[in-house]
Amino acid sequence: MRRIIYMHEQEDWPNFKWNSEELISVLGKVRNLQGLLTGRMEALGINLRNEALLETLSQDVLKTSEIEGEIFDKEQVRSSLARKLGMEIASLVESDRNVDGVVEMMLDATQKYDKELTRDRLFGWHASLFPTGWSGMYKIKTGDWRKDIGGPMQVASGAMGKEKVHFEAPSSDLVELEMEKFINWVNKASSEDLVIKSGIAHLWFLTIHPFEDGNGRIARAITDLFLSKSEMTKQRFYSMSAQIRVERKEYYALLEKTQKGNLDITEWLSWFLNCLHNALKSSEKILANVLFKHSFWKENTEKGINKRQQKILNNMLDGFTGKLTSSKWAKINKCSKDTAIRDIQDLIEKNILVKDASGGRSTTYSLK
Repeated sequence: MRRIIYMHEQEDWPNFKWNSEELISVLGKVRNLQGLLTGRMEALGINLRNEALLETLSQDVLKTSEIEGEIFDKEQVRSSLARKLGMEIASLVESDRNVDGVVEMMLDATQKYDKELTRDRLFGWHASLFPTGWSGMYKIKTGDWRKDIGGPMQVASGAMGKEKVHFEAPSSDLVELEMEKFINWVNKASSEDLVIKSGIAHLWFLTIHPFEDGNGRIARAITDLFLSKSEMTKQRFYSMSAQIRVERKEYYALLEKTQKGNLDITEWLSWFLNCLHNALKSSEKILANVLFKHSFWKENTEKGINKRQQKILNNMLDGFTGKLTSSKWAKINKCSKDTAIRDIQDLIEKNILVKDASGGRSTTYSLK
């Protein structure tokens, strides 16, 4: 059987080529939406803008981790972000070290987009992703390039035992040199549009796959760095990671196809720009949720709502999973079921909650 020649094994690697004429239309749409979104957000008051920022960054952290099969608690992510950004929000909770690590990496990429990307900075990101030096049940070396002790680095997706291999990365003895080329290119001023450069950087870094683990999350952080640079702002109001999560099947399929092709990456960049375009359009949902939440609290803030009620209502406004019951209320607030029932009844009397039509063994409640 003939051996596959991967992109990084081509003679003129890494001299990528693309057809600018095929990309100009979607690139123009992306640039237009970036400008419109920035303008709309600047027109909001500082509190609403901070709420939109917090919601977007939370989605970014949650979804970049979810792509890798790691599910974080949204309240922990939100609290970690608020603390590190110096925002005062209600119901702060303690956050896990793993949550803090992803938050720190993502904030470093977006808040310090104008700083050089260095070897040490990448090592710092990698170490922050694995604060205990373990990835699940496997001990890994953090803050260093990978060593292929167990064989070639295969890039795969899917559940353990059912992984689909997409390509093989360059041998570990080439990683130092490959990353030197990549870092020099990242920091060097060039004529490419920075949005195009973000798509190239994402693909290039994933191709090298320089770490034992965490390469996908770091690739997406580098993408966010370039997108922040392209807009010259530290504030993020859309999530590329959330959109990649939605389009992950196409993402992995095209990644595999590109790795097995030549160095013409027009198709990859076209997909990347369209994915980014969809991410920007999805920001409308985030803005709508923020505005709805703002109007909700403006209407109900003087109704004497206690901290337990505030916590649940915020959960519901942020997209509560499943139906609300008195048992869930008691579990989330760590209170008795009797207290939960009194809290719920109080909100019904205040015209904030309604009892759902009977349809199950437990009584459920919704926002009116």
